[in-house]
Amino acid sequence: MTTRGIEARDLVKDFGPFRAVDGVSFAVDKGSVLGFLGPNGAGKSTTMKMLTGFLTPTAGSAVIHGHLVAAAPIEAKRHLGYLPERGPLYGEMTSLEFLRFIGRARGLGGSALRAAVERSIELCRIAEIRHRLLSTLSKGYRQRVGLAQALLHDPPCLILDEPTDGLDPNQKDVVRTLIRDMGRDKAIILSTHILEEVEALCTRIIIIDRGRIRLDDTPEAIKAGGGAGSLRDRLAEVFRSLTAAKEA
Repeated sequence: MTTRGIEARDLVKDFGPFRAVDGVSFAVDKGSVLGFLGPNGAGKSTTMKMLTGFLTPTAGSAVIHGHLVAAAPIEAKRHLGYLPERGPLYGEMTSLEFLRFIGRARGLGGSALRAAVERSIELCRIAEIRHRLLSTLSKGYRQRVGLAQALLHDPPCLILDEPTDGLDPNQKDVVRTLIRDMGRDKAIILSTHILEEVEALCTRIIIIDRGRIRLDDTPEAIKAGGGAGSLRDRLAEVFRSLTAAKEA
């Protein structure tokens, strides 16, 4: 039996009387890039935080590479790289010191640690700022250091929340190419508000709104279902309909 990469099984999350996520289920296999979309406050980040173990579900379960996050959190996270939106960094460390710290936290040492750090620095093209303090970096460079830590241990599963946020056009191209290349042999969840990014990278798209999945299909099927126009046009139309339903 093939091990699924990332699974959400009937995930529910309540914050007091407010239900932020309401029975969300999906699976992402190796070789897939899932575009996880939705309006602000739709439940995207809450769902991703449950998948990564940062939040405990009210009900349901999260599974990473065959490991239940609640029952085997360390083993599950060993197979996962996570880039949160506006992820915190230790400003008093240099980029190199931070990546070495993350590597040691993940159990790497010696030549394996050095090789992993150099690989992630090269992948994310941050060699020129390796000795600069994180507190002095631009938002774009900080984002790329955050991505480097997510890739450090070469995990089979990745959850990336707005990975190109704050990047200039050239930097966005670098990161998008990297995600496209990794998508050939990893299971990736990509959350973004940039529809052209979805069109360029994703093999499947889920739109969530008010805690529930409202659309789950391939880009080809979504585009075909909307008649003339690009995938971006069709997705924009779906978002407009969700907004209209919410305001009605």
